[in-house]
Amino acid sequence: MSFIDRILDKLNLSETKKKVVRNLVWAVTGKVVTLLGSLLVGIFVARYLGPEQYGLMNYVVSYVAIFQVFASFGLDNIEIREEAKCKGTGEYGRIPSAETNTILGTAFWLKLIFAVITMVLVIITAWLFEADTFTKWMITFYSLSMIMQTFSVIRNYFTSIVWNEYIVKTEISRTLIGAGIKVALLLLHAPLVWFIAATLFDTVLIAGGYLISYRKKIASPRLWMFDKTTAKYLIREAFPLLLSGAAVVIYQRIDQVMIGNMIDKEAVGFFSVATAFVGVLMFVPITLTDTYMPIISNLWNTDKEAYKRQNQQFMNITVWGTLLCSIVVCVLSYPLIRYTFGQQYLPAVPILQVLAFKAVSVAFSSVAGKMIVAEGLQKWAILRDCTGCIVCILLNYLLLPRFGVTAAAWIAIASNLAAGYLSSVFIPAYRHTFVCQTKCLLLGWKDLTRIVSFAKIRTKQ
Repeated sequence: MSFIDRILDKLNLSETKKKVVRNLVWAVTGKVVTLLGSLLVGIFVARYLGPEQYGLMNYVVSYVAIFQVFASFGLDNIEIREEAKCKGTGEYGRIPSAETNTILGTAFWLKLIFAVITMVLVIITAWLFEADTFTKWMITFYSLSMIMQTFSVIRNYFTSIVWNEYIVKTEISRTLIGAGIKVALLLLHAPLVWFIAATLFDTVLIAGGYLISYRKKIASPRLWMFDKTTAKYLIREAFPLLLSGAAVVIYQRIDQVMIGNMIDKEAVGFFSVATAFVGVLMFVPITLTDTYMPIISNLWNTDKEAYKRQNQQFMNITVWGTLLCSIVVCVLSYPLIRYTFGQQYLPAVPILQVLAFKAVSVAFSSVAGKMIVAEGLQKWAILRDCTGCIVCILLNYLLLPRFGVTAAAWIAIASNLAAGYLSSVFIPAYRHTFVCQTKCLLLGWKDLTRIVSFAKIRTKQ
């Protein structure tokens, strides 16, 4: 029996709750190790490369990431939702049924086709619009990462059966190996191109790890089947999420591209440093909502009242818990940057002080986003996310030249709130999510205080 299982047995939880908590522990552990490992190595790499080259590396990654959503085609949440409906056999229902194998195989081949098409699109746009030849070649090279992202169908399957353990072990291994490679490059005084190559190799490691985990613990991928009818269904269901996902990725990533084009690559470096800390901070709401997705999908189908009640509590705890973490990061922003990335990155301090609260806006909108998918209302999501996209691009265009890179931090928060909260007022199908979010904003702190009080009582006992 594992250490986690021994602790869960002492809590006298039901088997379902044990499964959820165990999965959440693994998910959080993996995310913490991955993010902290990436942050630590990122600090060394940033100090070695300097703001300009570090900014260029992040510019390349952000440029490709903007297109990545077209490669995934919005299929991830739909795949998880559909696979969660299918009943497998064995522990955790881990052995896929024939229906699940069809979903896996169809999603895999669709993603591969879309990845190749998108990679070609990335290369064409880079060579048409980028002025610097080196940047063109780096974007072309890094675009190969899109092919590796195809294997995320495996991660989605493990998520659908609420069994994160082996996926987490894969991601931790990728983090450690990738970190070792980057440290070796630092010791060898390698040029920028090798660090971009190492970042690309990270995607190869994670794809290979997913494949090994699936073969070892689930079954052979050779059992996957492509089905035209399933493909049409998945595309039809995912298309609204593709459009909304494209808008989301644009307003989440376009800021670094616009900073690079409208200011300079050094400013991208400062913004990237602040973003690195915010990425660690955002693991709380993102991990919680990803883990919660299969659960709320099942609740929506079985018990609407329990769904509403638990969803409100989950949103309250997630948002207000994230707010407390954001305040801590804001207050400690100067020492965080001064004693990690170094004095040359101190211009990132005011950026981080603002950007820390982006995690709260992400928490606020991501739970609502999962509600939308669980309730099958994703066809309207494009209106929601296009609002954020328009706000982001328009405000960056107007304010970046006048107020500098700190304006991009404020705009990032405004874009998230416009998309994930305010837009729901104007979309009738989403007004219930607006009500839920407003209750969270006004009264959600009460659920957080109840948890604190409960923890104090348990400690005294």
